Parts: sequence; structure tokens; C-alpha cells
Amino acid sequence: MDILIFIVAMSALIYGADFIIEQSEKIALHFDINPFIIGATLIALGTSLPEMAVSMSASLQGSGDIAVANVIGSTIFNISLVLGVIFLIAKKINPTRDLFAKDSAWSLFPILIFILMGIDGKLSATDGILFLILMGGYLHFLIQSNQVEEAQEDEDKDEFEWSKSLSFLLVGFIFVVGGADFAIDSAGNIARDFGVSEWLIGLFLVAFGTSLPELTVAIKAARANNADMAIGAIIGSNVANFTMVLGLSSILNPLNVDLTTNLFDIAAALIVSIMLVFITANKLYNKSAGIALLTVLALVILNSF
Repeated sequence: MDILIFIVAMSALIYGADFIIEQSEKIALHFDINPFIIGATLIALGTSLPEMAVSMSASLQGSGDIAVANVIGSTIFNISLVLGVIFLIAKKINPTRDLFAKDSAWSLFPILIFILMGIDGKLSATDGILFLILMGGYLHFLIQSNQVEEAQEDEDKDEFEWSKSLSFLLVGFIFVVGGADFAIDSAGNIARDFGVSEWLIGLFLVAFGTSLPELTVAIKAARANNADMAIGAIIGSNVANFTMVLGLSSILNPLNVDLTTNLFDIAAALIVSIMLVFITANKLYNKSAGIALLTVLALVILNSF
């Protein structure tokens, strides 16, 4: 039964991603918004809802390890798996936005601040508030940067319908978030049947499950030759995971952070974040970069199991 639920949930994710990509592109064109901005805000925040729900619930139940492992694991999966797959399947990736100069640092800021905050062994409510302030700064940066982007013109711009677009967008998010939720639950039941530990469930199973929306949406965007939106969704999602997910979770209940015990996994998240900066700096949007990212993911999995 769990296998059937998992298959249905994955189908919901795929159809939901279709709705989100199509309507997000229409909104971007209608308001002359750069696709990267839409990916880094609307799509990123929407696809981060599963992580937020899981981590906040874990925090309230006193399972801080799951909340933190979920975010660390999601960062690893978002960059190594999602971007790795995008680089492999996309026919051509040529972002119109200078990702290195404008955005790459945002893939490093959150995790570096997380490490500094975790030195004392916990994330307090004060740390959570600081995380939320950082998220506010990120959104302000995106709004300001969009104002200097060149406006895009489109002949179908006048055909935009708010009611229709928002309805499909809402349905898409419901499918994506709901699909992820059922996928996590069913996969969790399957994993427990094999006696997998709680930490590994949080780091891999839950993190992979909550990264499914980002993966599905990014693949759809890449196939539609909209790499800007796909990469924007990844960077924005990682920022949201650290700032909003950990921020709100630590405000609800302080989270314990063991940097020593979980050093390898945290270091892996930092390394893939640095790799993203290197890729954008050298414009290595190719299959070689995808293979390198997936290799890191394979090493993380081998080390854990």
C-alpha cells in the first residue's frame, strides 16, 4: 500500500510542477520580472513548504536532530542532485543573469551563519529571529536587483488572466506540497520496515522527500529551456531552508546542533555550496559540472551507509 501511495504522490508532484512552471512564467512576463527572480522567490518559497512543515513539526515534538538534518540534507540534495540533474539533461544553459556577481554569495551566507550560530551547540529564538531578518534582506535584494533588469516584452502579455493564473498556481502548489507530504510518509514507512535510523531518515529520506518539489520543478524548467528559473529556485530554496525553516523552528523550540558529530554532513553541505559559487564564477553550466556534483552526492551517501 505504501508503494502505491508513493507512486500516486510522485505523480501529483509532476503535475503540480507543470502548473507552477507555466503560471510562474506567465506572471514573470506580465510584470516584466526576470525568470530568476520568480524562481528565487515564488517557486523557492512554495517548494520549501514541505521542509518548513517537517522541521517545525519536529521542533515542536522535541526532535531537533530531524529538523536540522532535514535542512542540511536538503541543501546537499538541492545543489548536488537537482543542479547535477539539470546540468545533465538541459540542452543548453546560458543564464541571462550574472549569477556569480549577483547571487552566488547567497548560497554561502546561510550555511556559514548557521555554523557560527551552532558553535555554542544550539539555535536559540534569537538566532531564529536573525535568520528571518536575513531572509528579509534576501528578498529586498531580489526586489532591488529586479528593478535594474531589462524589461521583457511579450505579444501575449495582454492575455494574462489573474483569476485563471492564480487558480492554476494554487492547484500546482497543493499538488506539489501534498504530493511531497504523502511521499515522505509512505517512504518513511517503507524505510522503517528496514530498520533505518532516525538520523538517516532525517538526513536522507526526509531531506530527499522534501527536495522532490525542487527537483521536479527544476527539471520541468530546464526542459523548457528556462535555466534561470531553475537555478533561481535552488538558490532561493536553500536560503529559505536555513533562514525560514530553521528560523521558525528555533523560535518555536531551541534546536540542538552537534557540529562535531555531524561534521561530515555539514562539511558536505558547505562544499557543494562552494562548488555552486565556483560553477557560476566560471560559467561551468555543463555535463561535467553535473557529474562532479552527483559524485559528491554519491560520496555522501556511501559515507553515511
